[in-house]
This record gives sequence, C-alpha cells and structure tokens, in this order.
Amino acid sequence: MGAVEGMKEGKASWVNFFQWLRGRGLDGVKLIVGDKCLGMLEAVGEVFPEAKYQRCTVHFYRNVFSVTPRSKVKLVAKMLKAIHAQESKKAAREKAKAVVEELRSLKLKEAAKKVEDGIEETLTYCDFPSEHWTRIRTNNVIERLNREIRRRTRVVGSFPDGNSALMLVCARLHHVAGTQWGNKKYMNMKHLEAAIEDVSIAG
Repeated sequence: MGAVEGMKEGKASWVNFFQWLRGRGLDGVKLIVGDKCLGMLEAVGEVFPEAKYQRCTVHFYRNVFSVTPRSKVKLVAKMLKAIHAQESKKAAREKAKAVVEELRSLKLKEAAKKVEDGIEETLTYCDFPSEHWTRIRTNNVIERLNREIRRRTRVVGSFPDGNSALMLVCARLHHVAGTQWGNKKYMNMKHLEAAIEDVSIAG
C-alpha cells in the first residue's frame, strides 16, 4: 500500500520519487492512494505497473464542492458519502447513478458531471478486503500528519540548518508512531494476504 500527498510535480519527478522508494526496498505495492495528479498516475503505471490507483474520496468531494453552491454543499456531501457507504462496488455504482440524476434534478449539472466522470476511480478500494475500506479510500491520515508537522515547524519559525528541522520532524513522527500507531495495527494485512491467496487459487 502507498499513500502520497502534497507533491504537484510532473511525471519525471514522480518517477524519480517512486524509483527512490523502490531503491530503498519498497516492493509488492498493490495500491496507491492520492489526489488526481496526472503526473503521479503516469508514474505509477511506469514504476509500479501492478499497483491499482485509488483517488482519495475527500479530494474528490472537494472537487465536486468546487462547483456546488455553498447552500447545497451539506446536501451534496450526504449524497456523496452515501455512495461510499454501500456494501459493494456494484451497489456503489448504482447509488452513484442515482446521485447523478438527483444532482441534475437540482440543476447542479457541473457537480453531476464530476460525479459521473470521476466516481469509478474512487471505488478501487472495493477490490480490496472490506476490513480495509475505511483506511484506504482516503489519504487523510497522512494529510493530518503533514499539517501537524507544518504547524510545529511554523511555531519555531526558522532553523539554524536543515538537520535541526529534520530532528524536529523526526521527533514528532516518533511520538506519533509511539502513541497513535505503536500499540495497534493500522491494518491487519492477513485479510489482504488471504484475498491474494484466494485469487491465485481461483486463477
């Protein structure tokens, strides 16, 4: 699994980044979760051709909200969340069709088009164990961590050198790993291992 956020560079930068990760020993990548960055998508296909892409649902919602009147945002948010609350990809697709029709009936044509055109890439998580769905349909966990790091470095203001900044960031990451993630598994990978095994036996 991989989740990347905050990089807006083109394909070459993403290819270099992914190749660096592979050089550090990253392999067996099954899923990349991120916002809709075309350079990233092209790079994923080149460096990790076996990996699937999941568009972050939160980024997708924000994209739909960008063409939604403020007075309708709460209503549209409920409609979008209903799509991703379904029990299967088939049910989610059917719900998405109903949402598109409802948006059109509300005269929200641009929002309807964004849902119609983009919903499929937000449903990749359905191809993975259901126990993992809430963890892999968004990269918000990493976004929150990035925000926390930015907040703490801003408080300091300036650093005497790069190592000082790195030490602060590493200390924060160590604290988060020890308190929030250290005592529990983020995801039980046995579910994924079982699913892969089932596919290989069926194939």
